Amino acid sequence: MIKRLAALALLTFVSSSLLFAQTDWIRTGTSLSAEKVRLAVPDFKAAGNDPQTAPLLTVFNQAFGNFGVSGSDVAMQGWLYDVRNTGSPMVLGKQYRDPASPANARLQAHRFADEIIFRLGGGINGIAESKLYFISSRSGHKEVWQMDYDGAAQTQLTHLSSIASLSPRVSPDNTRVIFSTYAKRGLELVMYSLELARMVSFPAYNGTNISPAWSPDGSKIAFSSSMHGHSEIYVADSAGANPKRLTVSSGHPDSSPVWNPKTGAQVAFVSGRTGLPQIYIMDADGTNVQRMTDTGYAVSPSWSPNGQLLAFAWRRSYGPGAPGSQDIYLMDVTTRQWVQLTHDSGTNDFPSWSPDGRHIVYESKQGGRSQIWSMLADGTKQHALSASGENSQPNWSWK
Repeated sequence: MIKRLAALALLTFVSSSLLFAQTDWIRTGTSLSAEKVRLAVPDFKAAGNDPQTAPLLTVFNQAFGNFGVSGSDVAMQGWLYDVRNTGSPMVLGKQYRDPASPANARLQAHRFADEIIFRLGGGINGIAESKLYFISSRSGHKEVWQMDYDGAAQTQLTHLSSIASLSPRVSPDNTRVIFSTYAKRGLELVMYSLELARMVSFPAYNGTNISPAWSPDGSKIAFSSSMHGHSEIYVADSAGANPKRLTVSSGHPDSSPVWNPKTGAQVAFVSGRTGLPQIYIMDADGTNVQRMTDTGYAVSPSWSPNGQLLAFAWRRSYGPGAPGSQDIYLMDVTTRQWVQLTHDSGTNDFPSWSPDGRHIVYESKQGGRSQIWSMLADGTKQHALSASGENSQPNWSWK
């Protein structure tokens, strides 16, 4: 028996172009007055009497909406209908078949959800199959973990038992995660293979090495290193060879590089060369350095997928007795107009964009504990994705 959901899912699809107001704030497109699509989602029927069907069907329906086990495989059929089009109502029909497991039941639900988003959202890919990588202390050590975009299936990846691990960044092809961890030489960059499910070799540089970032084509890695004395931005190839210095900070640390994912031609980074940390942009060869923020304490830049916006953490009033907290902001890199996304919600840091540009995940410390939160790119729909232990420094996969 198919049970109809009492509520309708309201989905807002974002235009690929950005609309800018005449004032000092930016609309990302997530709250435009476009007509919202109403979806009625029934639970799927069991297709067969295999004893594995019932528990896996529950997993599937909890994930999106709707299936059976055939032999050693789980088979799903899904359809999307436009009930107002009586002549040709079917918009989408899909079939999936994978080895029977709860993980694959959830994967099929996510695939079908992404197909629906793609069809109804103007050809923009969905995020249901994307992953989040983050640092968690719930095992007793700060290790790299992975979870689904909605906070489900949280899984520990590394087991280094180090003092701390920092800043995991997944490669554009979703095969490797690079991050920093304390080792014999101090903070070193290390690499984890998602395909092999183990650590793989990566060069050890002198000094402190932190905040790695992948170029959009996956061929290069930018990072901050004190291998020659002061902390500067370097670029090496994807295997860590041939590091080349991009910045000369004259004793003031440069860190947190991130490539423009659209063009690969610019790198945003943090520098203390004028005093407190501020956000800067430079060309990918280290030339044409421009300061983006003009006051306070600004860190953790993250470039939007279309290369037009920077999300970052900013404490605009900084100093003894200064009011205000550290919040997530957006800035248009061309006009330098900005908008504040979080308000009065603890200390917020490490924003990271979803691959469709509609969502931002970030770290929020409230009540003394850091957790992973998610929101729409206009700052609405804020909600926690993690709860166990301390969780921080999220990174959203490229696809």
